[in-house]
Amino acid sequence: MAGILAPVIAVAAVTFSQSADAQTEKPRQRPNIIFILNDDQRYDAMGFLDPSLNTPNMDRIAREGVHFPNAFVTTALCSPSRASILTGQYMHNHGIADNNIKFRPGTFFFPMALQAAGYRTAFVGKWHMGGHGDDPQPGFDRWISFKGQGDYLPDAGKGRPRHTLNVDGKPVERQGYITDELNGYALDWLRQQRADRPFFLYLSHKAVHADFIPAKRHEGTVSRDAIKLPSSMADTPENYAGKPRWTKDQRNSWHGVEFPYHSTLDVVDFKQRYNETLSAVDEGIGAIIATLQKKGMLKNTIVVMMGDNGFMFGEHGMIDKRSAYEESMRVPLIAFGADIPKGRVVNEMVANIDIAPTFLSLAGAAVPEGVRFDGMSYADLLMGRPLKGPWRTTLNYEYYWEYNYPQTPTTFALRGDRYKYIQYHGIWDTEELYDLKEDPKEMRNLIADPKLRPIVRKMRAELFAGLGPQQGRSSVTFTERLDEGSVLRNRKGSGPGAFPDRWLRDGTEGNRNNGVKAEGGKPDPR
Repeated sequence: MAGILAPVIAVAAVTFSQSADAQTEKPRQRPNIIFILNDDQRYDAMGFLDPSLNTPNMDRIAREGVHFPNAFVTTALCSPSRASILTGQYMHNHGIADNNIKFRPGTFFFPMALQAAGYRTAFVGKWHMGGHGDDPQPGFDRWISFKGQGDYLPDAGKGRPRHTLNVDGKPVERQGYITDELNGYALDWLRQQRADRPFFLYLSHKAVHADFIPAKRHEGTVSRDAIKLPSSMADTPENYAGKPRWTKDQRNSWHGVEFPYHSTLDVVDFKQRYNETLSAVDEGIGAIIATLQKKGMLKNTIVVMMGDNGFMFGEHGMIDKRSAYEESMRVPLIAFGADIPKGRVVNEMVANIDIAPTFLSLAGAAVPEGVRFDGMSYADLLMGRPLKGPWRTTLNYEYYWEYNYPQTPTTFALRGDRYKYIQYHGIWDTEELYDLKEDPKEMRNLIADPKLRPIVRKMRAELFAGLGPQQGRSSVTFTERLDEGSVLRNRKGSGPGAFPDRWLRDGTEGNRNNGVKAEGGKPDPR
């Protein structure tokens, strides 16, 4: 397996309005497609947005191709998000609600349609759906993967055998740093491709999933002084004014800044290692681009890079993901190559559910009968063509509570161009409404503003309407408990959160039953 010698470039996915014409329209020359999916990469974790990062290849793709600054995932958790990418569906339709549930038999993955259309296909990297399996999956001619989250280093320690990769169904002992190994396998496969047949490569990195371990060559390459922590990390009354109680409770937990992963880790050091770990991903992108250029294939290859979810480094007192806040659900998306017009920023809202319809549209591949996408093809946005219809103005978000990580409740949200509405299921807490234009850091909860009640009512209704699964009534899944979960708290940390002042009464007020006026459903409109 070849090593990584040159720097890499990443590209992102794009979305356009889906129509029957767009799905059957075949390009004059079918492009090769390379999709690079990075784990836990924030929307701003690229050098041209954050000077503390060294990502020259990602920066080049954004500069010479297309940057989608408003790209999101519909669930900020590894397996559900990756399932949405493969199926083009929301979590409530594909059914992968956490990192352990397996796909239903017969689930359609979009690479199956690319295969049927004559594409050579390869999957290299993290699958991580259905527990800890790494078996080859439908839709791929070439398969290199590993069990579960995988490990950055090959040595399992304590005299145990080395970690292995599943290479086309057979275990192969790992040799080196995981990002370099995956990049090497991807490059080897690319070098074997010929111009007589289009190909699709899905490179799915473990990096930069916590706990971050950079390659030896990148250790110490990022200055601590360059790391800036968010002001919302501070435990102040101003930061928690109007916030749900669970956000205050979370700061002293596994996913909070006061007891992160039940340890004493320093958030600045944590972010420093994250930045250094991302460098090997960027180098791999550079090597892929160099290989395409050497083979003369870049003129007919679209390279797309995306994150599977965001990551929080202190925002609202939290680390990691799962919440509906911007830093958790917003991801990088960049793309270039082939006939993509250069140097553009596309501000339309795109999402992980859009990858499947977009790639099939670009390839001119037919969608099997009975398959339905929740996403939209953004191929027109990607290629700089006029849209064939209206584009979305809102996007649904959903996350189901996990007993093993009980800090974050079941969350449903509607993210609009201006407002974001968030509600929670199964807990006693406040909803949230943010004006993203005036308050992009989501610090002022406007849910109780009487002037915005019409917006709240409208967004509540739209959110509910968008959460109905294809098979009928919506349901909330649960996972079998194996223990209590990560429930520990720091004795010296923060206490529990407070209820909103607007909920407090002394028992004599006349409006104590207002909250149940709607019991029994909506009033008859007649």
